[in-house]
Formats: sequence, structure tokens, C-alpha cells
Amino acid sequence: MPIQVLMPALSPTMTEGNLIKWHKKEGDVIKAGQVLAEIETDKATMEVEAVDEGIMGKILIPAGTDNVKVNELMALILEEGEDASVLDKVQAITAHTAPVIQPKAEEIARQVAQTVSRSETERLFITPLAKRVAEQNNVDPKTVSGSGPNGRIVKADVEKTSTNKPAPKPLTMGGYADVNLNGMRKVIAKRLTESKQSVPHFYLSVDCELDALMTLRQQLNSHPKAALKLSVNDFIVRACALALIEVPEANATWHDTYVRLYNNADISVAVAVDGGLVTPVVRAAEQKSIMDISSEIKSLAERARAGKLLPEEYQGGSFTLSNLGMFGIKSFSAILNPPQACILAVGAGEQQVVVKNGQMIIANVMNCTLSVDHRAVDGAVGSKFLAAFKRLIESPIHLFV
Repeated sequence: MPIQVLMPALSPTMTEGNLIKWHKKEGDVIKAGQVLAEIETDKATMEVEAVDEGIMGKILIPAGTDNVKVNELMALILEEGEDASVLDKVQAITAHTAPVIQPKAEEIARQVAQTVSRSETERLFITPLAKRVAEQNNVDPKTVSGSGPNGRIVKADVEKTSTNKPAPKPLTMGGYADVNLNGMRKVIAKRLTESKQSVPHFYLSVDCELDALMTLRQQLNSHPKAALKLSVNDFIVRACALALIEVPEANATWHDTYVRLYNNADISVAVAVDGGLVTPVVRAAEQKSIMDISSEIKSLAERARAGKLLPEEYQGGSFTLSNLGMFGIKSFSAILNPPQACILAVGAGEQQVVVKNGQMIIANVMNCTLSVDHRAVDGAVGSKFLAAFKRLIESPIHLFV
């Protein structure tokens, strides 16, 4: 029975290919390992090699044919002892009657390896069986000494080399996991998609020097009567609150037909939890000391991670703070949390060279980026807020007044 040459699956996702060129014509003698054709996939052009010997009996799909289905019959090779008369019996063979062979990933990898190394291995004197055994045992034929006629490599030579070769290290390839969305992640996805698509964001960025704040924080935390350790974030929340009272136009939410301005600075503080993000609110933060703010944030964050926040503790808020500095993020732009008009993204403080009075000095600098809903807050208002915030951060004594 003639050997069937099928369109091969040269990758796990391949469903069809383009037959670019035949390297053999009808009547040519075929030897194992010789290139039969060139196939173009969606990713590359590959060479198809013969795995058996014979004579090219019939080419059924001409060169230049596009969109040939995987496993579609392309040609017939006559085996030893067969003549062209047997081709009359298989002219009706089509792709859907040909045996469907789904190559394994290992076989695909072997075919690719053959393509890459063909020009090197076909110069070797090696029997087809020995070559197949070498491929199956990951033996490089160039490392094998042939014992056959004229130094030809035979099966026994490959098997001897394979016995002395250490087993290849197994590899773990591919794999993935689909994680179903929980309710929190679905809400986050829906709200932030709507925000990014429907809210006209613009962004303002400023660098704040932290040296004075860091010194003051160290002094407070090292005091013998310090009840708790203050974080840089506690100072930032207080600075946001006071800046919003100073620039009340930024303390706003958008409601389509009107803008609501708030008398108190209710700061939503982003907290990462398993499966998502929540924003518990520090109410009237402008009326609370840094110590009170610190204690409240710690309590809210602990209950947020435990899933024990009450709705009134995370709903509402007039302004959001998102601080990724503790993760080493230098700067980023946050997506607004509607209906709020502003969200401040805070990065990590790091040492930088700054110029003061014509002199270069080293200072700890923190980048802050304000995302703004342009429908409710204009650039001038956002700039005034950042100026007030920067002044408070760089002169932290004013946070206690």
C-alpha cells in the first residue's frame, strides 16, 4: 500500500498550512530524512522530511496551494516492490478518509528539531533505522562512531551510545489554571472598566521631599510614651485631608447634573485583600490627629482583610488614596473610583539628587500622581490641591496645627 504524505501538525494549535514548494517530483527516489516539501504555518515556514524510503508516485496537491487542512492527503509514495498501477486503487483517497493522526507534543518537537538539524545530519552515513533510534533516545548522530560498511552508523552503534548516555532531565512544559472570579473581583472589573471608559481622566504629578517628615516620624516613634508606630501613609492621609479643606473644589463627586462638594474630608484608603481590593473610609480625617488616623487605619485594614467591615465603613468617601510605595513602586497612575473626582497615587520614597540654591544635594523624594475627573475638577484646581499637599508633606509640622 502506498505511503500517505499528510499535511502535518507542526504546532499544537495548527489546523491548516500552505504548501509552498515540493522538493521532489513524481518518479523521484525518496530516502528517509530527505526534505519532501516546505509548509508555511501561521508562525513560520517549516520543512517536511520523509520518514520512509520509496518513489514519489503521485502528488495530489500542487505547490502553491493555501489552506491545506491538517492530515489532508498531499502525496503518495510507492514502497519497495510497488509500481504505478497500484495508484489507480487509491485515487479516491481524500483527507477525510485518511487516518487522522494527532501528533503528540514530543513528536512536534522532534519534527522541529529535524528541521533545524537537517543540513548537519544528512551529511552523516547513517541508516534510516539508526537515525530513528537516535531521535527516540535523544542521541546526537555526530557523537556516534559507525561500525557498518564504510563507517556507516547502524542501529547497534546508536543503542550502545544511548546506553552510556545519562537520561535527559525531564522538563515540565506549559500548563495553566483558570481561576473563577469571585463577587468582589467581578464588581471591581465592572466599576473600573466603566470608569476608564466613561470618565475623562487627566493626570497631574509632583515630587515631594520626605526628609523632614522622616525625621519627625522617627522622633515620634522613638518617644518613650509612643503608643503605636506611625507610618508614612498616616502622614499622607492627614496631608490629603488638610489639603482638601484648603482646596474644597477638589473634595468633590460627580453626579451627571451636579457636582457635590463636601465639608469633611472622608478619605478612602485602598487596602489589598485576598481576591481583590477594598477602600475603607477614614471619616472627617481633617478633624483627627495623625495618631487617631493611624489607629483607625490599622483597625480598618485588619477587619478588611478578615472580611468583617460593615458597609458604612467602606461605602462613600470623597477622595481616595492608593499607596504602593511599600511594594517599591516608584510611580503609577490610578483609575478613578466613581463618583469621586480625584484619587492620589503615591509611590516609594527614594534617594535622588536635587538642586537647592544652586547646590546639588541628596534627598528622599516621593512621587505622587493625582488622577482627576475633568468633568468635576479642572487642571488649576488639581494643581492647587497638589501644591497644598506638597507643602504639608515637606513641612510636616503643619500637620499638627
